Parts: sequence; structure tokens; C-alpha cells
Amino acid sequence: MDDILIKGGEVVDGTGRAARRSDVAIRNGRIVAVEENRTESAERIIDAEGKVVAPGFIDIHTHSDFTLPLNPKAEGKIRQGVTTEVVGNCGFSVAPALPAKVEELRRYLSGSAPWLPFEETNFADYMDAWPEVAVNTVMQVGHNTLRLMATGMEDRAPEDDELRHMQEMLEEGLEAGALGLSSGLFTAPGCYSEPEELRALGAILKKHGGRYSSHVRDESHGVHDAIAEAIDIGETCGVHVQLAHMKLSGTDNWGEAHLLLDQIEAARSRGVDVHCDQYPYDWGTNPLRFLLPTWLQEGGVEAMLKRLEEPYERSRIRQKIAEVGFNNFGRIESWDDIRIAISPHGAAEPGQTITDIARKQNCDEFDALFDIVIADKGATRILVRCMSEEDVQQIASEPTATVGSDGPCVSPYGVTGQGKPHPRLYGTFPRLIGRYARDLGLLSLPQAIHKMTGLAAGALGLVDRGLLLEDYAADIVLFDADEIIDGATFDEPHTYPTGIEAVIVNGVQVIDGERHTDALPGQLLRRRGSELR
Repeated sequence: MDDILIKGGEVVDGTGRAARRSDVAIRNGRIVAVEENRTESAERIIDAEGKVVAPGFIDIHTHSDFTLPLNPKAEGKIRQGVTTEVVGNCGFSVAPALPAKVEELRRYLSGSAPWLPFEETNFADYMDAWPEVAVNTVMQVGHNTLRLMATGMEDRAPEDDELRHMQEMLEEGLEAGALGLSSGLFTAPGCYSEPEELRALGAILKKHGGRYSSHVRDESHGVHDAIAEAIDIGETCGVHVQLAHMKLSGTDNWGEAHLLLDQIEAARSRGVDVHCDQYPYDWGTNPLRFLLPTWLQEGGVEAMLKRLEEPYERSRIRQKIAEVGFNNFGRIESWDDIRIAISPHGAAEPGQTITDIARKQNCDEFDALFDIVIADKGATRILVRCMSEEDVQQIASEPTATVGSDGPCVSPYGVTGQGKPHPRLYGTFPRLIGRYARDLGLLSLPQAIHKMTGLAAGALGLVDRGLLLEDYAADIVLFDADEIIDGATFDEPHTYPTGIEAVIVNGVQVIDGERHTDALPGQLLRRRGSELR
């Protein structure tokens, strides 16, 4: 007897092939059959007539390690159809945390994980202590975290013993089953590294079959050189490269999406194993302090706050931004394009723009920004409109680009329901299907599903997920292709999408219509060699 039989749906299997009417049978957490008119009895039958049955979506770039321990039901993601999340991105990971560095790591990540408790741990113990959650989780070791543990926030190359320590910490994480190394070269302390340092870590990745993902050094005026640097790490070290949240940030760079995509295709033609991912929005999000020049962050948060009190330092920052725009974001069209998302210490009201705050405080926008960073102890998070919709559409229409929300898993209630975060936390996957594939026709439905499932699984080395095939893990989403759409907006971001009717993780139904079943069947997936299971 089958545990679950999904009958009469239009199966889009994740390979890119067209839909076909089939039944999908599940037993002991695995798919045992994908066939027409299955006659085997089942403990539970789900009527999928007129609905799409697809593999569970793989969110290939997230920061849910900051929230899943606080929000194990994972509603912000599971209600999008996401069944697997890849965490530890942009160089930020919660482990390793050395005994004397726990508080420093907590302060460093305060703009991204303001409510998460931190404790001393190595990577293996961190993975072993991972709680039961609703989604599958894949972990990465963060380069910024490694550097923070070894050299602090100093702007210099690591000493030989410090680099060996970084290699040893990375190796410990890889031996525990981490997917690989992520970097965030756009901000301190990652931005203080040179390619030689990353190649030394890449040699450890190569030894263990690990992978490299990168928030590249500059997504604005230096984006093409930054992409080339990331590709070079993969090419010289012989490892897979994942280019994070592909974008052209800043008005000076709009209209060049085709050049980025050509750059990636040229690398593939040389034999480089490289993929990219994207979220389908023209707004980004970051801690507010990361918009400021990277030299400001040297020495840590407290040193930065003291510098911001000084009129001379404020003048230097103004001049730098006037010359090149905001760090990593480039030039924006208006101060109205920077909105407060979360202010953990109450320095600003979520939803307000920098223009609103400057007007209220009767000061200019720069001073308003500086004062918020100081008052909120560097923990404020903001939204920034920095991309053109035309570039977003061109990258979204690229069949070889995977999909990542670049956000933590949150829910409308509890501690993670605070503020006004980016709508992508609730809407990334339904938005790509509903707006970009169905409404705008930039992709076929099978292409869109492939980007979110089979393609992502291939980029991760994930061997038994991402496709609806016999003997694969039963991670499945059932949705109405005519109704699926994101509902989250910038004013009301804590809004679930519509059109998702059922979500199954490892053979256990987690979403049943509008109801979360409270099941927590997610597994921590570990890499062994080049394979992830």
C-alpha cells in the first residue's frame, strides 16, 4: 500500500520536459511510481485534477540558518513550495564560533540575525545540534566567519599561521558534511582578502569535493571584474562556482545583463563548472552599514560607530559616495529608494525612507543615515531599489540561471514577524512562475520549474532530489498554474502567496491547503565527496 497517492495531476518532473498526466505514488519517504492510472491502494489520496505536480523547489541561496532555529515550521518558505534551503551564504555562517569570538560574531551578524543566540561551537557540533525543521537544509562554511575567527576585522592579509587556521576550520566543516565555502567579498572582512587567500581555501575544497559560492566583490561599477574573479577561483582550483544573486546594481550599470550572461557562458565553454542564481525583484536588501565604504568597518562595529560620530569621517564618506555611489549598490535614483526594513533597537520606523527620516529630523539624508546606524548599533536592515526591471527580466528568462530568495525563513508571527522585510522572503518562487513565466511569457512552465528543481540539484551535486522520478526523495509541491502568485508587497511583506495547494517533504505532507500540519520532516543534507544527500 502507498502512503500517499497523488492522482490525475499534470506532472512537470523538473527535467525541463513538458507536463504529462500521471499519478505519483509515495512510500517510506520516496517516490515509488510516476505512472498513469495507478491502481495500488493508498492510505491517503490527493486529488490533483487540473493541478501541476512538481518537485519541491530548491532555494539555492538563503540565510535561513539565522531563523530556522527560531522558526522551525519555515512557513515563509514552505508555503512557497520550497522544500530545501541552502544556508550559510554570502560568507556569513553561524559556525565556527571560537570561545573568545562568540560575542564578536554576534555583533558582526547583528544586522542579519538580530534575534539569534550564538554559542561556542565547531562546525560538526553545530550541524549535529541542528533542530528539527520543516524543510531540508544544506550548510556552507562562511569565509567572512572564518576570517573573523582568524584575523578579526583587520584590513590585511592573514599571517601564514592564520591562513592555516582558516584552512583547518574549513576542512573541519567539510569533513562534517558542509557543501563548501561561501564568500561575501563585498564587505568586511571578506573584502580585505586577495585572490591568493581564496585559492588557498579553494585547494581545500578541491581536496574534499566541496563547492564555492560567492557574493562577488562588487555588484555595481566593478561587477564584470568581480564575476571574472569568482570564475577564476573555480577555474584555477577546479571546483564548482555558484555566482550569487546575479544583478547589475546602480544606475550606471543598467542594461548590461547580456554581458554578464555572456561572461558566464564563455567560462562554461572553457570547461568551468559555473552556475548563477537570481531573485526576481529590482530591490535588494542589506544591513544599512554595508552601504558605507568598507574602510569604515575595519576594527569591528564599535570602531565603526565611533568613526561615524566624527565630522571628518562623515565628510570622507559623503565624498566617496558622491564619487562611486554606495558600496556594492552603486548609484541610486533617489533617497526614497532606501527603506527601513528592520530596526531591532527602534532607531527608525520600518517602511520609512531615508527621505522621510531626514525630513522628520530636519537634517540632510547623509546625517539621517549616519545617525540611524549609530542609534541602532549597526543592526538596521534596509531595502534598496538598485536594479532595472529590464535587467531582472533578462536574467530571469535565462534557462540556466537557478533561483534563490537570498533571504531567511520568516513568518508573520513571533520574533521573525517583525519589521517590513523584503517581499522575496515570501514570494520569490510563486513570483517567478506567476509573473515572469505565466503573465510575461519569459519562460515556459517546464523551464521555470527546471530552474527551481533539477537545475538547482545539479548545481549542488544533489543526487536524489529535484526531479519526480522513481527512487527519488518525495519532496513535492502541488499548485494551480492559473492562480499561483506572490502576495507580499513592500508595505505588507508578511503575506503568503496564493495557489500552492500541497507541499510534501520526505513523504510527509506539511502544507494541506491553507493549513500547516505542524510536521517537521526536513533532513540535514550532507555532502560526501562530490555528492550531496
